[in-house]
Amino acid sequence: MNWDLIFTVTNIYAMVMWLILLFAPRKPPFITGLFYGGVGLLAASYAGIMIPLMAGLIDSGAGAAMDFSSLAGVQQTLSSPGGATIGWIHYLAFDLFVGIWVARNADKYGFARWIQVPILLFTFILGPIGLVLYLMLRFTRHNKVADAVIPE
Repeated sequence: MNWDLIFTVTNIYAMVMWLILLFAPRKPPFITGLFYGGVGLLAASYAGIMIPLMAGLIDSGAGAAMDFSSLAGVQQTLSSPGGATIGWIHYLAFDLFVGIWVARNADKYGFARWIQVPILLFTFILGPIGLVLYLMLRFTRHNKVADAVIPE
């Protein structure tokens, strides 16, 4: 399997989806397209590779079966070309999902795009840090902790 090609294609595709999220209007057709065409396609790609990998139908390049039951097994799996690629696609799909939620929620609560863009970039590059930054920002628009941290 050409892991470099799969990595490159999914990485570029995710970057295009992020550019759309950052700069395109947040109208329903764009958000729907990002959700299904972005997150959905990345998640389907992940599943389409991960299932045959776990079934042993394709080789990850690890030299052993995939093992998620121990730290050493996860390290070995993720250090292989296939493991690193599927791990990266996993991050790309979930970070884009979180980015879409952050953008829609920030729009709902009236945060300007110029405030959203750095947070979305953190979400793209450092996932959970971007989410934490947004949740802290969102807290500024609420007077109760529960309202600030429960996703709507």
